[in-house]
Formats: sequence, structure tokens, C-alpha cells
Amino acid sequence: MNLANRITLARIFLVPVLMFFLLVRYNIGTFTIGSLTMTYNELIAALVFILAASTDGLDGYIARKRKIVTNFGKFLDPLADKLLISAALISLVEMQRLEAWIAIVIISREFAVTGLRLIAAAEGQVIAASALGKIKTWVQIVAITAVMIRNFPFEFLGIPFDEVATWAMVIITIYSGYDYFAKNRNVIQYS
Repeated sequence: MNLANRITLARIFLVPVLMFFLLVRYNIGTFTIGSLTMTYNELIAALVFILAASTDGLDGYIARKRKIVTNFGKFLDPLADKLLISAALISLVEMQRLEAWIAIVIISREFAVTGLRLIAAAEGQVIAASALGKIKTWVQIVAITAVMIRNFPFEFLGIPFDEVATWAMVIITIYSGYDYFAKNRNVIQYS
């Protein structure tokens, strides 16, 4: 278990912490900035989400720099991303901040790509995260964060950044899923 894999595992262990602060009905207080009121729970959840999401780049950087890239890490890293993103999306749907169909589309894509990876693994192949898949993850992180923090600070400027980011998240998620299947269709054809 190398350092990069431990960081990835830490991201997984932050998922229940995120969900606790988003979903547990114990409110530790609220604060107001202008016309925007937010709970401290939401702020803490957003910070936990950002911390967990930032470990995605860190674990990959460490693995490449120290030349400790492993098949375990190649599998665990995208799984950790999927758990974090799925937990956040489901929580935001529960909080009525995100429409359910958006979460369903994104989570369905994540399951489909994970299924493709499992088929490839059964064939002795590892499908690592693609550049487009990494961009998709960061777009998801930005969009989810914007929704979590109620479009702060763009709310004051009248810019619906959270809505634009959400649509970008949906579009790139669908396209990157298509890209995975198009580039790895040989895995399915010979299974």
C-alpha cells in the first residue's frame, strides 16, 4: 500500500463525512452574506468535498512522480471519484438542489464505464482514466461545488454559474462515457 493509494483511500473515507454534513438534520448554525443564507453544515460539507476532490490530482501526481503507479491504483482512483461524485449528487437530490434525472444520467454513465473496466479486467486489461475522463471529473467537481455553496459568489452578480456548470457536467459526462466505449469497443466485441 503506497502513499498514492493511501491518499485515494482517504478520499473514499471522506465520503461518509461529506454525507453526514449534507444530510444529517443537526444544524450547527447559519450565516448570511448579502441575501445568501447558508448553514455551517453546508459550508463544512463543501470544504470536505473540495478537500476530497483535491486528493484526486494529488494521488495521481505522487504515483507518477515516484513511479509507483499500480493496477490497484488505476482501478481504485476512478472508483473513489465515482463514490465521491455519486454521494454528492444523491445528497443534492435529497436536498432538492439538483434534479434527479441529472444524478441518474451521471451515475448511470459511471456504472457503465465501471462495467466496461470490469469486462476489460476479466480479459487481463486495465482501462486507465482517460484525459477526457479526468476533465469530466473536474467539471463535475466544479458544478457540484457551485450547487453546494448556492452559486456563491456568482449569485451576487446575477450569473447562473451553477446552472451552466451543471449543464456542462451533464454534457461532458455523456460524451466522455461515449468516448470510453468507442475507444474500447474491442473489449466488448471479444468478450
